[in-house]
Amino acid sequence: MSLLPYFSSSAKIWDEIEWVTGIEECGYTGWEIVADGNYRLDNAQKYRAIKDMIASTKLGVSVHAPYGDLNLATLNDPIYRESIRQVSTCIQYAADLTDRVTLHPGYLSPVGKLMPKKVWDLQKEALIQIGKVASDHGVLACVENMIGVKEFLCRFPQELMGMTEGIEGIGMTFDFGHAHTVGMVNDFLPFVRKANHIHIHDNHGNVDEHLALGDGTIKWDDVGRAIKKDYRGVIVIEGRSIDEARRSLSVFSRCFV
Repeated sequence: MSLLPYFSSSAKIWDEIEWVTGIEECGYTGWEIVADGNYRLDNAQKYRAIKDMIASTKLGVSVHAPYGDLNLATLNDPIYRESIRQVSTCIQYAADLTDRVTLHPGYLSPVGKLMPKKVWDLQKEALIQIGKVASDHGVLACVENMIGVKEFLCRFPQELMGMTEGIEGIGMTFDFGHAHTVGMVNDFLPFVRKANHIHIHDNHGNVDEHLALGDGTIKWDDVGRAIKKDYRGVIVIEGRSIDEARRSLSVFSRCFV
């Protein structure tokens, strides 16, 4: 299997679904559904609209689990259990659409900063529970490396691998836009053979801007060369609009194909 470009846009979660037809028209092979807003898979009406849209195209599908106001590493037990529930529910519905679901790890709350070992253990336990659901439904739930905010877990490759290693049903999504905000694009590249899913988008190395490829400072020639060597499968290009999708695909075709 070669590298398959999918497009995803968290900026579109409240838009009507017709925009998705533009993904296929641009030349993408798939759509990563951000399962929030109008794209909640646990909403029967919205789920039917999503399935109808997929049926009307030839697009492959992957899914990004909801993450707004959730924390898989919080010490607040009701929020912790609800966070696990929402991610697990998303995986159950996503299983009819795909075998890959990306999820965000948790983060250190002000209270959590006082007990980092407890936070780590809670995140591990959350992944064990989520991984069991994923495995039972034929899905790999891929934890994504996070942006350069010190409270987030899994910003570094060794941390991401240590968090996910050996947990049934759990894999890794390498996000090179996120890695750039931590100054670690080159640190992730040697491990790309271990990635189960990949996200790419651009920024200037400080803020998670989700720019079109080429509009920031990531060296896509170098990234594309390394990924082509050691990875096969879906690469999700993230952006804010179909225009950005089109421009990003041009860079992808030059650097990754």
